[in-house]
Amino acid sequence: MHWQRVYTVVGVHAEGEYAKVVTGGLVDVPGQTMFDKMRHLRDHADGLRKFLLYEPRGAAVHSANLVLPSHHPEAALGYIIMESEEYPPMSGSNTISTVTVILETGILPMQEPVTRLTLETPAGLIDLTCRCRDGRVRQVQFQNVPAFVQHLDTPIEVEGAGTIRIDVAYGGMHYALVDAKTLGFRITPDEARDICTIGQKIRAAARAQLAVVHPENPEIRDVTITEFMGLVRRKGKGLTARNTVVVSPGRLDRSPCGTGTSARLAVMHARRQIRKGERFDHESIIGSHFLAEVVGTTRVGAKPAVVTTVAGRAWLTSIGQYGYDPDDPFPEGYTLSDTWHRAI
Repeated sequence: MHWQRVYTVVGVHAEGEYAKVVTGGLVDVPGQTMFDKMRHLRDHADGLRKFLLYEPRGAAVHSANLVLPSHHPEAALGYIIMESEEYPPMSGSNTISTVTVILETGILPMQEPVTRLTLETPAGLIDLTCRCRDGRVRQVQFQNVPAFVQHLDTPIEVEGAGTIRIDVAYGGMHYALVDAKTLGFRITPDEARDICTIGQKIRAAARAQLAVVHPENPEIRDVTITEFMGLVRRKGKGLTARNTVVVSPGRLDRSPCGTGTSARLAVMHARRQIRKGERFDHESIIGSHFLAEVVGTTRVGAKPAVVTTVAGRAWLTSIGQYGYDPDDPFPEGYTLSDTWHRAI
């Protein structure tokens, strides 16, 4: 064996959504902020994302996270999220997975019963409250970057489906949110492939037909992900609903989706469907849960926004090393259209 690059990678899932967290082998990435570092990787070193996520080392159904030093005085560390087709500024399930790895592998000290820390993402600072017992992280609650609505009940023309009305909201990335029932979906596992097919068409139509630009960072733009919303109903003193999110190249988030939950709370708050402090239990297509609430209001540029918290749990599944042999004919991997819907 002769490897030129070696990375220590921890496998972890947050309420069913699998991720890799790179904890060794990468010292740092050029840039002052995590957004700068993300942009450097995207524009100059995208081979690392492909190496970790493309076949034969990866698959279409998970993400990767890089734990990096932060220059921000309030942040203990930073991390960059890499998905199959993009670098999202923020991801809830990846946040829960990454901080669980950071604490359970001893990168940062765990304090029981509660560890509080701040991490830097490309979207901004994320405050975390981790409930810990017996050396394990039992729950992670993060306060997300502000979430806000860009479009509400807006018609778009979708190939093969006609006119569909969607909301567009930012919760760490821009979501097209659609009422699942209007398209005949109950959000059950047997519908997964059909949801992915129409979800990608909605994403493409929204990107082509709607102007979507973050008011404070023009580089965060366009709808990149589609969320199917189930019926909101009363559950005890709070609310609950089912949802699923289509992640490119066309697969479902297994978790209830953290940034999608924040985006949905922004829409619900704009429609006066939820009050500040009211608990929202968001359920995934496989029956896992994130607990969320609106804890405050603010503004992002001229837009009204909500401050949300989202809570869930992650479980470590593996620890290993990924290596690159200089004779390997696929140093950046490959994709095939049978699972990736494209070939590279």
